[in-house]
Amino acid sequence: MVATCLHLVGFVSSFVGWIGVIVATATNEWVVTCGYTITTCRKMDELGSKGLWADCVMATGLYHCKPLVDILILPGYVQACRALMIAATVLGLPAVFLLLTVLPCIRMGHEPGAAKYRRSQLGGVLLILLALCGIVATIWFPVSAHRETTIVSFGYSLYTGWIGSALCLFGGCVIVCCSGDAQSFGENRFYYASGSSSPTHAKSAHV
Repeated sequence: MVATCLHLVGFVSSFVGWIGVIVATATNEWVVTCGYTITTCRKMDELGSKGLWADCVMATGLYHCKPLVDILILPGYVQACRALMIAATVLGLPAVFLLLTVLPCIRMGHEPGAAKYRRSQLGGVLLILLALCGIVATIWFPVSAHRETTIVSFGYSLYTGWIGSALCLFGGCVIVCCSGDAQSFGENRFYYASGSSSPTHAKSAHV
């Protein structure tokens, strides 16, 4: 029962983290840039934001972005961080699917617990890889961007990426380390036996 609860906690935290990684990948407010103090830049309408896909200017009543479409002139760190975040987003698809198929409420015939255990472990490993890609990208980008321009603060996209990657790392580690062993995986569930003399009598089932 404890292993099942931990598995559910790992799945929920990982799913929320994956959504956070997707949001971080799709939005452009990774770092806020300014050549002066943030107060001065707000008054002069020179406050900008930099992301994976566009450079934006945040003026009063205006939010204008210039898409970064010319790959040949993009800095190497932008292309690398793009690739890492896209890889993290894609890795979440099979990971979530694998973990969905091993949830306690899902039964696929008389599948042995060992098969579900292997899928659970594979999903956990994919989540850890997802988290590592996100962590590397969300640390590499601001460090490299600071060498090009003056960063006055981190944007919400970067915080979302950090939190999402941390949740995926936590969830993946919980799933890999706390799912029990292959023989007992999924054996802690019970169902009411049909035709039993007592309605409270329960029988364990291999899943």
